[in-house]
Amino acid sequence: MENPPESSPSEEWDLDASEELDRKRSWTVEDGQAGERADKHITDAMGDPAVSRSQVQEWIRGGLATVNGLAIKPNARVAAGDLVEVTIPEPEPVEIVPENIPLDIVYEDGDVIVMNKPRGMVVHPAAGHPSGTIVNALMYHCRDLSGINGVMRPGIVHRIDKDTSGLLMAAKNDLAHASLAAQLKEHSVTRRYQAIAYGIIPHDRGTIDAPLGRDPHDRKLYTVTEKGGKRAVTHFAVAERFPPDYTFVELRLETGRTHQIRVHMKYIGFPLVGDPVYGGRAGRTLGMSGQALHAGVLGFDHPRTGERLEFSAPLPEDMEHALAILRTR
Repeated sequence: MENPPESSPSEEWDLDASEELDRKRSWTVEDGQAGERADKHITDAMGDPAVSRSQVQEWIRGGLATVNGLAIKPNARVAAGDLVEVTIPEPEPVEIVPENIPLDIVYEDGDVIVMNKPRGMVVHPAAGHPSGTIVNALMYHCRDLSGINGVMRPGIVHRIDKDTSGLLMAAKNDLAHASLAAQLKEHSVTRRYQAIAYGIIPHDRGTIDAPLGRDPHDRKLYTVTEKGGKRAVTHFAVAERFPPDYTFVELRLETGRTHQIRVHMKYIGFPLVGDPVYGGRAGRTLGMSGQALHAGVLGFDHPRTGERLEFSAPLPEDMEHALAILRTR
């Protein structure tokens, strides 16, 4: 780790726009994967719980998944060095039902809306979460969201994890969406997080510069990896220490990979309290049902006026309660 530069780096979204929009995937079969059934291999490699093995079998039969450019059968065996190519079909239109779910609105005008998302709420409908999402609530509240990201994610420019709380913005028209997406690409959106980590971080400030990619042992997860990993940079500053086992830390994203903060903190040996996936040390949640991670600051240029806007959201009650306990023990 090294100290960050004096100037504050711009921050971007948790999920790369290119990952969100790219429907073509390709990879080379590794030595340890040789001999696997094609349908199982592709399902595992997709690393998406919404993609089932039966669905992959349909893709294979429909010619959407090939090996070395050739059609295959689901039970074909892959070999080391094979080139696997998959074209994910466009999702069939699904009716998103507007739901009268209260939103904690921080700012709203005719172009954008900024919300403070509670921990436990999913951003958009997906497998296992067809309703009760931010999108369902927005459809009821706005009825005039941008359509760039399709019917499943109207207005959604970025997202934060289900069990991460904090600021999230949505576009109310395509002009706004295009502007915010461009700011994402240019790394000019400001995002700062607050988190409680296990262990005492010895450095007052630092930078984690470690590439992230799919975990080869569980394709639904991410890990630090040089092989096929994308550059990922997280800056941190210690706010408070609670010996012998907790640190309150502020974080800034220079890049925005999926699960970046959670994976980076685990990588340096200080996983987030309550993280059910990357946290380990089961049971040490400090009363929280999910990772102690809050997107507390969000800043961007207004897509129509160009005015710089910056918003902040207070820590959720469970994180405040956890810190109060640590400060008085």
